[in-house]
Parts: sequence; structure tokens; C-alpha cells
Amino acid sequence: MRQLIGVTLVLAAALSLTVQAADGRRGPKHFSAQLVSYQEVPALSSEAVGRIDVAIDDAAQTIAYRLSFDGLEGEVRQAHIHFAQRGVNGGIMLWLCGTATNPGPSGTPVCPASGDVTGLLGPEGVVGPAGQGIPAGAFEEAAAAIRAGVAYANVHSAVFPGGEVRGQLRAGGGHR
Repeated sequence: MRQLIGVTLVLAAALSLTVQAADGRRGPKHFSAQLVSYQEVPALSSEAVGRIDVAIDDAAQTIAYRLSFDGLEGEVRQAHIHFAQRGVNGGIMLWLCGTATNPGPSGTPVCPASGDVTGLLGPEGVVGPAGQGIPAGAFEEAAAAIRAGVAYANVHSAVFPGGEVRGQLRAGGGHR
């Protein structure tokens, strides 16, 4: 009888984990990336560095972020989270900051010359990329992409308009 109860508890726990894994909202909540020029596609040589930390709140449908960068060779132009796996360029999913040259959607914070920018994004912050199957406003899909490891952050500059530093978002901290 004790063995049957033990087996039943193990099966119940396994089923619970399977259901949680299938529900994208039950996955990791905190993600980060170290941003370096070598992760850009194609790779670049720049001494610029950066870091992004992201926290997903499924209940509130928000993504809080803190982006830091320093040492860009050109004036900062914009920063985003894009939808693509490592080593591939993808479309913009979320704007992190913009400038007068590249302002971003209404409410987008202004990029500092270097340093930190923080923000809180909801469904209205998801801008796509529709051509890759993420329509504007699709918060759950954007969160699922981040959890699946197919989202990267990068900071664009005047010298490197395609991006000067980049990092793939991963659960936890300190990832490249």
C-alpha cells in the first residue's frame, strides 16, 4: 500500500511539472544577457559593453527591464529586444529606448549617451515582428520567445547602425 501511495505521489508530481512546462507562463521569470560586439551578426570589434536584465510578470502582463551600456564607438541611436536565435538577425519585438534620430513608439524612454535605462513594457510595447509570427500586442508570444531563448537585446549606434553590442537573453544571470 505504501508503495502504491509513493508511486501515485511521484506520478502526480510528474504530471504537475508537465502541465507547468506546457504553460509558458509557468517558466522562468528572470533573464539577462551580457552585450558584446562579438555577438552582433556579422561580428564586430568594439570595446563597448552592456548588460540587460529582464523580469516577466505574467499576471500583470509586464516586462520590466534594466539596460546598461558603455563605450559605444558612435552616438547611441536605439536599443531593442529582437526575435531570433543566436547568430541570426531578427525583427524588433520590443523597444527599450530611442533617440531623436530613432524615437521609437510613443512612450519609449530616451537612450542615455551611456549608462542605464529602465522601463516597464506591457502588451502595447510588443511591436512585432508580424512577419515572424508575432503580431503587435501579443504579450504572451513575446514572453514565450524570451523564455525559449530566441530573443536578443542590442544597442545600435551611429557607427554601427545595425547594432554595436548584442546578447542572447537567457534565464538567470551573466550570459553572453
